[in-house]
Amino acid sequence: MATVETLVAANYARVREQIVEACRRSGRSCSDVRLVAVTKSAEIEWILALVSAGARDLGESRPQQLVERASVFREPLIWHLIGHLQRNKIRKILPIARWIHSVDTLALLKRIDEIAGELRVRPRLLLEVNVSGEATKHGFRPAELAENWPVVSAVSNVDIVGLMTMAPLADSAEAARPVFAGLRGLRDQLVARMPSNPLLELSMGMSGDFEVAIEEGATLVRIGTSLFEGLPGHDGQPA
Repeated sequence: MATVETLVAANYARVREQIVEACRRSGRSCSDVRLVAVTKSAEIEWILALVSAGARDLGESRPQQLVERASVFREPLIWHLIGHLQRNKIRKILPIARWIHSVDTLALLKRIDEIAGELRVRPRLLLEVNVSGEATKHGFRPAELAENWPVVSAVSNVDIVGLMTMAPLADSAEAARPVFAGLRGLRDQLVARMPSNPLLELSMGMSGDFEVAIEEGATLVRIGTSLFEGLPGHDGQPA
């Protein structure tokens, strides 16, 4: 019977190969794409196996769980907050999370910038954009972000390195392509207005659509489900 370690290692190797193939198809270097392993529903044993397999970028959706899990590991891991961040959780998160993918309002951005200055840390931020326009999703509207870009660019204690989006759930990965292309197009529009910030990072794509996301320019893919397939108790929810 396969162990947790062998199952996770095989899943991790398969996902890495899928990333390589997607990069090859789109003429990109696989070194340009960072795999963020989403551990929000994983047991600690599974995460340990993932780290043993080579994962170093771990993503959590819930701030409190990120804090708790980061305290368990001694390896030099890079923690990403990929879920919604409330302003009263910023102070706990900033000393731990090197990347925050979910900055979804001007008020949140300004508060992160203020507290980062107090704590003397400099996180890498991605601005979450609701490209699909779904009412259930967080994020800036594309036109809203473009309109407020001078205000966004005025922060001084954080690095705004790119944009993030989530595609609607769909039966086909191809259905996500217009959303991913839309985020890339918005990035290009913002960079044209202010070339001093190239916004090199695009966080988009999960287990069901990350290959399409890579073809459309993703530099960070957030993958959970595919890394834990076959493990007892895995709920199979998309991530």
